[in-house]
Amino acid sequence: MSRVVLHPRDLAGCEHRLSLDHSHPDQARTRPDTPEAQRRKDAAADHRARVREMIRGLHSDQPAGTVVLVQPGTDHATRVATTLAACRDGAGWIWNATLPTDHEHGRRGHAELLIRGGDGYVPVIVVNHRVSYPAKPDRRPNGSLGAGSSTLTSPVWTWAPQPDPSRNGRNQRRDQLRLAQLTAMLRDLGLAASDDPQDLRGGVIGLDADCIVVHEMAPLLEDYEEIFERRTAIAEQRVATTPRRIGECRSCPWWVRCGPELEERRDVSLVVGGNQSVVLNDAGITTIDQLAHYRGDPPGDWPGNAPFDDAVLTAIAWLTDTPLIRRLEQPVVTRADVEVDVDMESYGEHGAYMWGTLLTDNADPSRPVVYRAFVTWEPLPTRDEGRSFGEFWTWLSAEREAAHEVGKTFAAYCYSQQAENRWLVGSAKRFAGVPGVPSPGEIEAFIASDEWVDIYEAVGRNFVCPNGKGLKRVAPVAGFTWRDAEASGEASMDWYREAVGLGEATMDLTQRRRLLEYNEDDVRATKVLREWIDGSAKQDVPHRDQVLEFRDHGGSGTDRHGPRSGPRRT
Repeated sequence: MSRVVLHPRDLAGCEHRLSLDHSHPDQARTRPDTPEAQRRKDAAADHRARVREMIRGLHSDQPAGTVVLVQPGTDHATRVATTLAACRDGAGWIWNATLPTDHEHGRRGHAELLIRGGDGYVPVIVVNHRVSYPAKPDRRPNGSLGAGSSTLTSPVWTWAPQPDPSRNGRNQRRDQLRLAQLTAMLRDLGLAASDDPQDLRGGVIGLDADCIVVHEMAPLLEDYEEIFERRTAIAEQRVATTPRRIGECRSCPWWVRCGPELEERRDVSLVVGGNQSVVLNDAGITTIDQLAHYRGDPPGDWPGNAPFDDAVLTAIAWLTDTPLIRRLEQPVVTRADVEVDVDMESYGEHGAYMWGTLLTDNADPSRPVVYRAFVTWEPLPTRDEGRSFGEFWTWLSAEREAAHEVGKTFAAYCYSQQAENRWLVGSAKRFAGVPGVPSPGEIEAFIASDEWVDIYEAVGRNFVCPNGKGLKRVAPVAGFTWRDAEASGEASMDWYREAVGLGEATMDLTQRRRLLEYNEDDVRATKVLREWIDGSAKQDVPHRDQVLEFRDHGGSGTDRHGPRSGPRRT
């Protein structure tokens, strides 16, 4: 009897989504991709195409048949036949290798590469995210990089795994499960590199495409078998699942079904993170009402980095439609005489094409508040990115130095510095020598100084944020509204493609103005938010002690305006 057939993507993520996909196959097959999903697919396809051409170029001087390209436009049966024929012929590298669907075991899959190794083939997948990062220097006297690192890598032009002390692996579960399934299929076909599981390996080429990160498959295969059996049982409806809100829900097409169901039962996962909801369920706290009225110590397995009181406050906020809760009696945020709000726009991993700034001189009210953008409209990646970054840094440094010279205090602000810091440091390294581009050390010193302020962190210190801490969630509470109703980081990716005519997109110069206005609104939102924190937030936002009084008054889910009605967005 044939089993349900699972693709590697079925092995990770939401179990309930897997159950719904297989219990409603017609709906799953016919629904279109969301714009965000299509954008990710397009970016991944572009990356794979670049890696494919790199592989072809690296072997262009070798005999015909060394690299076999299985054409993606052909039907599945043709791709399988081409792959198996290349394996029989002993091809060294097989691109877009498609394995026959295994109806007996219930598996299907393909590998961007099969590389000849040992007595068969090693699966290598190509992904559009980073799979390794530089190892930090060892703090022992010799100062060597990553001493003791067990990361294995191979050059991209051959299969020769070796310990690599200069890198640390950045493992992703989806990648590992995909490699495990491909390895299992190769073993069943008699095409694996060895009969001994301890000798089996797989590889991942990531975003940088400068090496193959190598995985030992033996420890992964044992975990894989357990997961595969459970997922098969779920897909065959032998194991029941129920919805629970997790991060994946934000882009899941089944949310229109699961969301109302969770609302109806007032499920606690609507107000806490996925792992936290598991802990609460294990402790018998399954509804928002139970959590909102809870008194006592946190459940024993509650994660130490998440204040339990925040979970209780968020539950009360859900019941009372309270958008923000004040932690402190008086909110605090860094202020200065000269203030510059900064927002960076990047296109995926290809670069940062815009640095937007808004300067406010509080010591000189006659000086206008001016928005300036430092931008390149040459499609990324481009050397011109270094020019725009150098101009941004030169301007920012000049304003900072001018303030110091006349005795004014200075601060630059961003919202969630992780992205800005990454591109500040990365740009300094990539564009060393370009006019205006500072050394990485100069950037690091600035980032570490008190003059670089993250308002996202300030929001977290001052408030509990029931609806999330994103700028577009919090700034409206302070009274800010974006001009473009569609403004979002995801939407800006589409606008950028059209603004520069990237790929198959038709160039639309009006999208450049749209991006500039979006960036300007982001820096103005940051300014409005931090000034509000330092101003009327104390009067506008209830203190946590006030909110907790809900438990003393027997709160029952009515808000300040009367009973809640209809589904609530999460």
